[in-house]
Amino acid sequence: MASKPPVLILTGYGLNCEAESRHAWELAGADVSFVHLHDILEKPARLHEFGALMFIGGFSFGDHMGAGHALALRLRCRMRDDLQRFIEAGKLILGVCNGFQTMIKLGLLPGLDRDYFTQTLALMQNDVGVFQNFWVRLKFESKSPCVFSRGLTDLPLPIRHGEGKLFTLDRKLLDRIEALNGVVCRYADCDTGERAMEFPANPNGSLNAIAGLCDPTGRIFGLMPHPEAYLFPENHPNWDIQKLERRLPERGLGLQLFRNAVEYLR
Repeated sequence: MASKPPVLILTGYGLNCEAESRHAWELAGADVSFVHLHDILEKPARLHEFGALMFIGGFSFGDHMGAGHALALRLRCRMRDDLQRFIEAGKLILGVCNGFQTMIKLGLLPGLDRDYFTQTLALMQNDVGVFQNFWVRLKFESKSPCVFSRGLTDLPLPIRHGEGKLFTLDRKLLDRIEALNGVVCRYADCDTGERAMEFPANPNGSLNAIAGLCDPTGRIFGLMPHPEAYLFPENHPNWDIQKLERRLPERGLGLQLFRNAVEYLR
């Protein structure tokens, strides 16, 4: 792999976090290309030129038929074989917010038994019934095999979504995901750091306070909060207090997720 691993960010049709996502990967040391969804669907073999694929946030296809659903349908119909090859080649996939929704509806997550194209989970409307936009606290699971979260324990990040409640009626499936350490991060109480089941620490009512999942390989990862929105210390709403207390980080803490990915690719 080159010293600057090539990363593909899909754009178009309502996706709107490409600038900050590109900057995150570039700060981490990657070489990023924007490719419009229409162009990759016309030439899906282009996918194999890259070491990582990112599904960014936004409102793909206006969230018609549910957030991420229309995009997932197009990808399943037009790119299933190439996505399967991409995964089997040991490459990385990251999805944030709308990208996570797309991955869930496509079936890339939880990806049990190497089945990446059967939807088994849902991301439903937030329990509070409306779009939420504020910062949350995440706790990362130390046993998770996730490439992106290595070394992370606790992280504040912003959320911006109306459909973020991870849900299933199949409790055995949820138990299996837990047993396989597929839960990467959870919403946590801002004061105690314990798993949060109540609003606002859990902004959507997600089962088991799940904020992010990975497949059993740890190479496919999706989460609702936005790590690309915390690249600079001043992004944090309390940065001025942190500066006065001399605990302002050198870089925004969300950058570490991207650094871990680039280190893996190298």
